[in-house]
Order: sequence, then C-alpha cells, then structure tokens
Amino acid sequence: MTDRVLVLNCGSSSVKYRLYDGDDVRATGTVERVGEPGGGPADHAAAVREILAGLDLTGLTAVGHRVVHGGRRFTEPVLVDEAVLAAIRELFPLAPLHNPANLAGIEVTRALLPDVPQVAVFDTAFHHTLPEAAATYAIDRDTARRYDIRRYGFHGTSHAYVSRRTAELLGRAYGETNTITLHLGNGASACAVAGGRSVATSMGMSPLEGLVMGTRSGDLDPTVIFHLRREGGLGVDEIDDLLNHRSGLLGLTGANDMREVLARRAAGDPAATLAFDVYCRRITGYVGAYYALLGRVDAVTFTAGVGEHAAPVRAAALAGLGRLGITVDGERNTAGTGDRLVSPDGAEVAVCVVGTDEEREIARAARALAG
Repeated sequence: MTDRVLVLNCGSSSVKYRLYDGDDVRATGTVERVGEPGGGPADHAAAVREILAGLDLTGLTAVGHRVVHGGRRFTEPVLVDEAVLAAIRELFPLAPLHNPANLAGIEVTRALLPDVPQVAVFDTAFHHTLPEAAATYAIDRDTARRYDIRRYGFHGTSHAYVSRRTAELLGRAYGETNTITLHLGNGASACAVAGGRSVATSMGMSPLEGLVMGTRSGDLDPTVIFHLRREGGLGVDEIDDLLNHRSGLLGLTGANDMREVLARRAAGDPAATLAFDVYCRRITGYVGAYYALLGRVDAVTFTAGVGEHAAPVRAAALAGLGRLGITVDGERNTAGTGDRLVSPDGAEVAVCVVGTDEEREIARAARALAG
C-alpha cells in the first residue's frame, strides 16, 4: 500500500481534513461551526475525533498539522514532541484565535494515534528568510525584543506551494524564479519570493496588516486606534473586534464576500464600487513595491478564492503596470480554468492563476519528516 498521510487544518471555527495515498486524495472534507452555539461539534477535539472515526486510517504513516504561528523558534516543519507542544502553547498570545485550535487538534490525534508520527507545519516558517530589514519594526528595540514584536508573515504554506507551482508552469528552475504571489481569500496577503525564498510579505506580527481582506482592515495608521480609544471611548477588545471582524469589505459594504461586492458593483452600488477600488489599489501598491524590491520579476501569481475566480480583481489590480511589463490579456483573464497564464504572449512578466493547495504542501512536509 502507498504511504498514507492525513492532513488536519484546525481553523478558529472549523477543521479541514484531507487523506492522501501518495499523491492521490482518498478523502477530504470540512467540519464547520466548531464551538458555535447550536452549530457543530462542541470543540476542536470533538471535531477531530469525529473526523478520525469516519476515516479508514489503515497504513497511516504520518499526520500533518497546520499551525499558524511558529514565532522565532520554528523555521521549518518539525516532528511533534512534548517540547514542541509546550512551545506552541507559549505562542498563544501571538495567535490567540488559531494556535489553541491547532494545539487541540495535535493533542487529540496524538492520543488516538500514539504510534503515528505527528508533524507540525507552521504558516510563519516560509517567511523565516525575511531579511532583518523586512522583519524589523522601527520601534524601541528593547521593547520589541521583550514582547517578540516583529514581522512574522502568514499564509506561508500557500505562498510556498504557489511560488513553486508557478516556476513549474513557466518551465523554470524554482531557485532561479522571482515571483510575486497574491493569496486573495477572506484573508489576503502578498509575498515577494526570490528563488524560493520569502523576502517580503504583507502580513506582519499578526494577519491584520497588509491587504484589504474580507473582515480585516489591512494597513492602518496606528493613530486610528488611539483616536478610537481617546475620542470614542472604545476598549482594546472592541477595537480589536472592529479591525479584525468588522472592517475590510464587510466594513465598507456590509458584505465580506467578493462575489457579492462584484455583483453590487455591477449594479451601480457606490459603496461596492469604492470597496472594490480600495481593495485593488492596495494590491497594486504592493505589487509595485515588491517589483522594486525584487529587481526582476518573472511572474505575478493570483491564488485562493478571490485570486482564482475574480477576473475583475486581477484586471484592476494590475491595471497601469504595463510600464513594468505586467499586463493582463482580457480574453484569457475571463476564460479558462485550472493553473494557467492570463498574460499576453511574449509578456515580460507572466501573470498566472494557480490553485493553492496548502494541504498538499503540508502532506509533502509530513511525508519527508516521517521518513
């Protein structure tokens, strides 16, 4: 029997799973509304037990777990032991919505499958190659060191997979390909990848920084926080909730789904039109900045739900970048499926659409470590 790997991705209120036989997917699914009143399983441990009970795990060689935050310590996937569990727990303050869920999934799987190697794959690990100038915030260095304040970056497994797949699509060696990857889903981030190394990314100490997202504001003058506290009387938790859960597309339009925003924009809704423009303008700025940092760009690649399916976003986000050799072919952009180029023949910079596959990236890492 081919080696079998189970991948578990415990989000804040869901658990995604995928079971591989070699490269073939044998089972996949998502348990939703975890821990929600009147929803699904009571907690992540219960959700994982439910998943494991429904799968044929004969011959399982490894379980790969997505862990959102690895801090400074974890720069690559690791086999889970007690020290790793303790370290993930210590990182709860840096990812309070995700690391506890990730840890719960690991602990219950270890208990139920004690003889199967468990591998933790960290969202932040791909970005450990960021230069210090990219990772460092310009605040008092002793304060930054004391509270672990720096840019960590996220969506690392997606940016790793997509940048590698882009090189394959172009028929180029990964170590010689420079790519700007745009992971545009409900969460969104940009990454500059130079020869397989992350050298710049838009998310920072948390996933709040950077691009406009479904419910997150992205880049914001910190004075807004002080102003809301002093003038509006909002507490820290209220401001946190506002910027993470009631901002972005949701804050601008009342809808966090780009499909609805595009439909309302097409119908002439001014709020949706403005939200679309803000969203795409932010992407344009990051692409231009990352072009300057990389010096040479071989491809700009869109991925995740919005990136893969919203042709108007791709066109608007790259409009005006023709002088950099970045153009979108109108017909290709609105046609076709799967991994593909949407730039004109002979374009200086390829514009690609690649379906992200974080689970496959996690399985690859788990298989390599489990031996």
